[in-house]
Amino acid sequence: MTATQAISLRKAAPTASWTDRLRDAIPAIVVGLIVLGSWELIVRAANVPSYILPMPSEIMARFFGDLGTLLSAARVTTLAVFGGLIMGAGLAIIASLIVSLFERFAKTVLVIVAIISCAPVVALAPIFNAWFGTTNIFSKIAVAAIMVFFPVMVNTTRGLLAVQPLHRELLDSLGGSRAQLLYFVRIPGALPSLIDGLKVGATLSVIGIIVAEYFGGTANALGVLIANSAALSQFTLTWAAVLTASLLGLAAYGIVLLLGRILVPWKQTAL
Repeated sequence: MTATQAISLRKAAPTASWTDRLRDAIPAIVVGLIVLGSWELIVRAANVPSYILPMPSEIMARFFGDLGTLLSAARVTTLAVFGGLIMGAGLAIIASLIVSLFERFAKTVLVIVAIISCAPVVALAPIFNAWFGTTNIFSKIAVAAIMVFFPVMVNTTRGLLAVQPLHRELLDSLGGSRAQLLYFVRIPGALPSLIDGLKVGATLSVIGIIVAEYFGGTANALGVLIANSAALSQFTLTWAAVLTASLLGLAAYGIVLLLGRILVPWKQTAL
């Protein structure tokens, strides 16, 4: 697909209005409110202690009451999350481009990568802490980068290899080189798969950083705050920190969705 075709498809692609998007989001919002309301009522009615399960109202009160502390911790964690996401995705894209040049061995490589990805990568957190230092942010970024690498690499490679025979024959008839096949056919066709991999990688990056920080990190990090507050039985603060980490994951996911709308305007996928 050429740049001209991409521009024309961008113009032709239907765009949903804000009212349509809001209407689509209403069911999820309603279900969320029902879950939170049920949670609140059950905990109140059963008189469940806060150290077992605090009420959503208590969590939100603690969230806004310690907002400064939570934002300070989130600032460090956010830097590590996006550092891991960028590093992992960058390495995955490079690896995918190389693998796509050797189609005969690509499927074998993907099988090997899928097997390796089954290993508990988060178990590397204490090892990386020993290598790079507990307070070194790179030890956390490395864990997230490895977790991001696998889904992005697998999805992008499959997208690069999914070349329609008609497109290949057309380029061959025009005397196109392998580099032109990669630039004009493989890369544009692989962009939706890349975005799908990044969607998974965005959430995995947050999980990887939180777990890595749980094993040790700077004092003002979300993973450390979660571990310390739980150890001190400050469970409302623990849940508030978990809520902050969840919002960070949603923000990372939203950025990937926005990136997808920019890079792949001709194929708008569901969330």
